[in-house]
Amino acid sequence: MRTAIIGGGITGLAAAYELTLAGREAVLIEQEPSLGGVIQTEVVDGCVLEGGPDSFLSAKPAGEELARELGLGGDLIGSLDHQRVTYVVRKGRLVPLPDGLLMMVPTKVLPVAASPLLGWGTKLRMGLEIFRKPGLPQPDRSVAAFIEDHYGREAVDYLAEPLLAGVYGGSADRLSVASVLTRFVELERRYGSLTRGVLAARRAPAAGSAPLFRTLKNGLAQLAAELERRIRPHCRVVQARAQQVERAGGGWTVRLGGESLEADHMILACPAWAAGELLRSADERLSSELEAIPYTSSVTLALGYRREECGPIPPGFGFLVPACERQTLVACTFVGAKFPCRVPETHVVLRCFLGGSGGEAVLEQDDEDLIRAVRAELKQLLGWDKEPRFTRLRRWRRAMAQYEVGHARRIAAIREMAARHPGLQLAGNAYEGIGVPDCIRTGRDAARAVVR
Repeated sequence: MRTAIIGGGITGLAAAYELTLAGREAVLIEQEPSLGGVIQTEVVDGCVLEGGPDSFLSAKPAGEELARELGLGGDLIGSLDHQRVTYVVRKGRLVPLPDGLLMMVPTKVLPVAASPLLGWGTKLRMGLEIFRKPGLPQPDRSVAAFIEDHYGREAVDYLAEPLLAGVYGGSADRLSVASVLTRFVELERRYGSLTRGVLAARRAPAAGSAPLFRTLKNGLAQLAAELERRIRPHCRVVQARAQQVERAGGGWTVRLGGESLEADHMILACPAWAAGELLRSADERLSSELEAIPYTSSVTLALGYRREECGPIPPGFGFLVPACERQTLVACTFVGAKFPCRVPETHVVLRCFLGGSGGEAVLEQDDEDLIRAVRAELKQLLGWDKEPRFTRLRRWRRAMAQYEVGHARRIAAIREMAARHPGLQLAGNAYEGIGVPDCIRTGRDAARAVVR
């Protein structure tokens, strides 16, 4: 029995790998000339540059488990959490997030009280929030509404919004708290107070002190390359654009320009909007629901300098720019401080993020204009501007799914409709998690469902 997988990013690669383990015939269809999707790594002057994601959360095990399974355990490295400081731009200055914050939930009084990031009204409200009692269950609402209810609007603007824009590329006023901050919704239901809930959770026995992030020493493309190496002898890879999928008897037909490909099972490991386009003739309602999942676009820009030629870099991982302060930059990572082995001592690499919700016009600017605007903004924030030794810019159009209010209800409906089509599986970052481990998990789960 043959399975067609549409999408050669990390989701599709993980699905193909799982099928080859089970001895199943698979065909992987990818329109781009190389596999890996948004996982793209380049090495310049000894600096490891990620064009897309640079790491994955240790708390989600699927990424690390797959790396170890593929024999890459020796190349896994963790983030340098002992020097993890994150800054937020306030009135044109870099202000460190106060110690003791879990996302936007305060757990220590003195660091928050002493921080210039928030005003005294917000600090007082944060202190009083610990006395909040559980209330009646509430329907899904935006992250902004949820955090404002607990800590006020300033906490939304200078904590929730920049933190989530850096992760999701989305707007706190539109993202679903039930889908994005599920744990905090559960803490509110149980304790009322988020602060009291987080403190209680921290008193529970810990499983260990793993670093917050993990990645591979030579870049996440190691993972994609090893998956490709494993599947190539057993899986046919077709470099073509899938145009349509149709039911054909008990199976499926994929239209590829002038030819077609028959399969018993179909795994759509592409963005939801692309899956919707492919399924339009097979199921118009399912297609509409998939296409209704919003996506944002973004740009990553790496600026590389010789250390002796650039100015000072604040200690820490980087900074976030709230929407109310934003010009062009959304966030910037100091790559050498976040991970060991990524940047030699002789160099400094600033990895900048642009675009996302409300900022997608930057994708239409040419490279030189974008680099010029970012350098001007970095000069304001860091106090210096030097000509970089190298730059690497990548545009990612409609790449990041947005879990807006009502997302969980929509996904439940999509799963129910998809289940009416025997042999159809959906996987990727549009459904139950946007990170690399989520993509790996959904890809392997889709393949396991095929095997079952």
